[in-house]
Amino acid sequence: MKYSAEEVMQYVKEEDVQFIRLAFCDIFGVQKNIAIMPSELKRAFETGIAIDASAIAGFGGTIRSDLFLHPDPSTLVKLPWRPETGSVVRMYCDITYPDGHVLESDARTILKRAVETAEKAGISFAFGAEMEFYLFKTDENGDATHEPYDRAGYMDIAPEDKGENIRREICLMLQEMGIQPECSHHEEGPGQNEIDFRYSDPLSAADNAISFKSVVKSVAMRNGLSADFSPKPLHDYAGSGLHINISVEHSGKEDLLPHVIAGIMDHISDMTVFLNPCENSYERLGKNKAPGYITWSSENRSQLIRIPAADAAHRRAELRSADPAANPYLAFALLIYASLDGIERELFPPAATNINLYASPVSALADYKRLPTSLLEAKCTARESSFIWEHLPETVVQSYCGA
Repeated sequence: MKYSAEEVMQYVKEEDVQFIRLAFCDIFGVQKNIAIMPSELKRAFETGIAIDASAIAGFGGTIRSDLFLHPDPSTLVKLPWRPETGSVVRMYCDITYPDGHVLESDARTILKRAVETAEKAGISFAFGAEMEFYLFKTDENGDATHEPYDRAGYMDIAPEDKGENIRREICLMLQEMGIQPECSHHEEGPGQNEIDFRYSDPLSAADNAISFKSVVKSVAMRNGLSADFSPKPLHDYAGSGLHINISVEHSGKEDLLPHVIAGIMDHISDMTVFLNPCENSYERLGKNKAPGYITWSSENRSQLIRIPAADAAHRRAELRSADPAANPYLAFALLIYASLDGIERELFPPAATNINLYASPVSALADYKRLPTSLLEAKCTARESSFIWEHLPETVVQSYCGA
């Protein structure tokens, strides 16, 4: 259910809500929040709540540090891991300067503008996320170790899979928050897990991805564990990906998916630093089903983009290069802009690459373009990209690339 501001205030009164968390993300997608009391909620909706943003990455530093949070009432959820009595709710926020104009580096607003651009062209996108993570044991102080919670493998079951009940708890909690998981299972690495979401509009999908991380970390901590979303936490085992499923519709009903694939392939190198923002990200790419080349095909999991087997109503493209360190708002915005460029220019992808890229000899790969192989290369590629400068503000590019 999506609430209005008036309905939120009524809900808070009737449901004995004692704390309202106003949530937002820094430029790298790390969730932040400030808690307010119910008496401040009306002011939050009318004028916003001031914060000191001087220590928040990408938000302008000490000189212009006063910013305002404006809660989006449609994102209201009750946090199920908090007490029933004196409960806690959360809303995501848009961010402005004191004079009311939008903060350029607010990634949620950047995604909103991308969606609006698509809608003006009569095009709508839907995104579904498949996010992998590791569960590690903690030490006597509760700090994370790098000892996996179990030694199970891909889609194993209990008792080898010790994460089964953890995933169940996560999925039930997500449902309480209105986020619909589709499936969950143990992944290839020891202690590695995956939970997939149902499709939704881009903004909801990005909000849900941020919420998912919070839920996973909270459930893990309640069970004496630590959840790790880094791209490659264990050197000798599979990295963790953020596989992004993309579908597109147009009022004219023509098949736009080939143009979407072509547009993403054309701009993927430019976007890579925003999809893979860590040094650790480049230890993952090109290994253990993580793509290293700019290719596509049907079903083949060694490709950058694959078209999963599905009926016509569920046809989609799956981008496999992104990892959980990415800011989903920026990732989805750039994918929309790249797709729109492919549609506008009527680009078509090259011939499908129907080989196993991981098992192919080097000579067979010579004709394929590689993704950036290091963070430095990805930063340089983005800095030199007119596509990136056209669609992202300077503050964002500087934060990621040091431009």
